Amino acid sequence: MNTKRLMALLGPFVGLLFVVILFGALEPSFLSTRNLMTVAIQTVIVGLGAIGMTFVIVSGGIDLSIGSVIALASVVTALSARAGLPTPVAVMAGVTAGGLCGALNGWLVTRLSIVPFIVTLGMMGVARGVAKWLSAEQTVTPSPEASDALALLASKTATSPGIWITILLAVLMALVLKRTVFGVHTYALGSNEDTARLCGVPVERTKVWIYTLCGIFGGLGGVMTFARLSVGDPTTAIGKELDVIAAVVIGGASLSGGKGSILGSMVGALLMAALANGCNLTGVPNFVQEILIGSIIVAAVAVDRVRSSRR
Repeated sequence: MNTKRLMALLGPFVGLLFVVILFGALEPSFLSTRNLMTVAIQTVIVGLGAIGMTFVIVSGGIDLSIGSVIALASVVTALSARAGLPTPVAVMAGVTAGGLCGALNGWLVTRLSIVPFIVTLGMMGVARGVAKWLSAEQTVTPSPEASDALALLASKTATSPGIWITILLAVLMALVLKRTVFGVHTYALGSNEDTARLCGVPVERTKVWIYTLCGIFGGLGGVMTFARLSVGDPTTAIGKELDVIAAVVIGGASLSGGKGSILGSMVGALLMAALANGCNLTGVPNFVQEILIGSIIVAAVAVDRVRSSRR
């Protein structure tokens, strides 16, 4: 492995280490076990979204609707729980809602040949609107028993199911991306779609599955959001798509496609959570956090462009 490739792989870890050392020096409580567990819990939703988004960005696409999909999935989960459906069924309902949004994105991108930016921008509004319609523009509060059953997923303990589910899914999807034909096709699409088509890659079908997968992970993020809030909120996760895309880009993925990894995206998600948590502990205003996130995205894309031009 050459030095440049090694530095590219270590970049996200160096950034995370810098953030941890910085906030650890400014606020000692940042490094406490309790706070680090809080950071891990806060990583779950963005981390799940980043897993699905990695496939989309590696394939050369983008999904701006994931924040709205998270909100829709949280509402569907809450409505299902309030209707008295068993907890596993309520979870599947939320995940299915996300998957359907993703499948529709993929179908529109492939069948109508509309660029992903426009399709997913439209879905951002549609999914948010459907969430408000289903909830009558109010938060959906199921029975305490149903809320408590799902709240266990977001418990702030070392054995929190939410954390371990995210880790296991990240490992599984990393293997899918690196070791399966589907993963190879995903990289091929992002590297050169025309060449991939000539090599026999089923481009349209692969794209539909990629966007469906992203929607499924958005649905899982919605379930976790409900688990944290104990209500289905149609206004939640506004701007969350920025955090998810930032995590993937910070993790080393290229917005032009063909490059990225699940590990890098998860480190990026952890960095985003640590940054937000550290800013809150040190009293940094929210608008400064937004400026920092935006600046980090621009810097990460600029670095990727410089590397690409040199190659």
